[in-house]
Amino acid sequence: MAGPLTGVRVLDLSRVLAGPWSTQILADLGAEVIKIERPGMGDDTRHWGPPWLKDRNGNATKESAYYLSTNRGKHSVTVDISQSEGQELIRELAAKSDILVENFKTGALGKKGLGYEELSEVNPGLIYCSITGFGQTGPMANDAGYDYLIQAQSGLMSITGVPDGQPGAGPQRVGMAVADLTTGMNATVAILAALHHRNSTGEGQHIDMALLDVQVSWLANQALNYFCSGTAPSRTGEYHPNLAPYQPFPTSDGQVIIAIGNDRQFQQFCQVVARQDLAQDIRFQTNPSRVENRVALVGIMSDITRKESSHYWMDVLVGVHVPCGPIQNIQQVFEDPQVVAREMKVDLEHPDIGPVPGVASPIKFSKTQQEYKKAPPQLGEDTDTVLERLLNKGTEQIASLREQNVL
Repeated sequence: MAGPLTGVRVLDLSRVLAGPWSTQILADLGAEVIKIERPGMGDDTRHWGPPWLKDRNGNATKESAYYLSTNRGKHSVTVDISQSEGQELIRELAAKSDILVENFKTGALGKKGLGYEELSEVNPGLIYCSITGFGQTGPMANDAGYDYLIQAQSGLMSITGVPDGQPGAGPQRVGMAVADLTTGMNATVAILAALHHRNSTGEGQHIDMALLDVQVSWLANQALNYFCSGTAPSRTGEYHPNLAPYQPFPTSDGQVIIAIGNDRQFQQFCQVVARQDLAQDIRFQTNPSRVENRVALVGIMSDITRKESSHYWMDVLVGVHVPCGPIQNIQQVFEDPQVVAREMKVDLEHPDIGPVPGVASPIKFSKTQQEYKKAPPQLGEDTDTVLERLLNKGTEQIASLREQNVL
């Protein structure tokens, strides 16, 4: 079966992570994605290594793990958009595309005649998605935005890390580039909504995505904690600010997460450990009272949990529907039977390199399917075929453009 976006063409002028993450999602959904890259250099992340992919013979290639993580399913076409001939190629490709995604600085493509206003004239139905650090408007619109900066400015780091007064206290960066990734996801949502609008009206439009906007929106319940209390949330480290018990607990051989989300689950826990008195204790009867008396409760529960192994608690508590799970490293994640059963690792064959591993899409359809039809491309591997197929460029024209260093 074909993917649900089969027949949709995406012109991808983005690089690094937020934009490529969005366009990889679109490729997995069946869209044709044409990735425009700088001749000789390509996407910045091609050089962000080690580690590097190894070929069939175990030799390191020039393909970085970072680049491979976000570029499968795409066709790599090299075009120098600083040259007028390259700009014209982009205009021609935009005329034949449904969606364009770019993450240049605000206004940079407009100076080259490749902004939304210019390209919408050649393709009124074009959905043009711009991804920047701070958006197309506001006092910081022209500033460069990077994930680390956004995590700090958005308030995310202020609620991530060890609380003040404890060893190792201080704000911390989340271990993934969450501002980039969540912006890529939100960009995909916006693109699909704009695609639905275009299918109804024939109108394309400009989408303005900002990493800071997305990360602020991602504050979710913590933002509402502030709105409702008037007090800015602080770092809570390993525990949840609104639930208890909801954190790691020591075991005889490590730690487990016990995540109790309601009073019934707490009563089940108390029954399993033969401490029904805790369920009747006025300090612990309800979630608000448990949050208020968290320190006392965690001390009591820790004395209980450290007497048995992690596997013991996962078996016993999950058996009575009390959420309990392991803290795994990434190797353990991909050995986890549930992750294996959900087929969250995918291998794609590249004709020159061999198998290329990747993390599968989390989307599971009942009628359509994800399409893993192409390994992340080597730089410029599709230039000639795309220009021939879509723009009817002949061999001599392509050779001439290459001689001029346009390709």
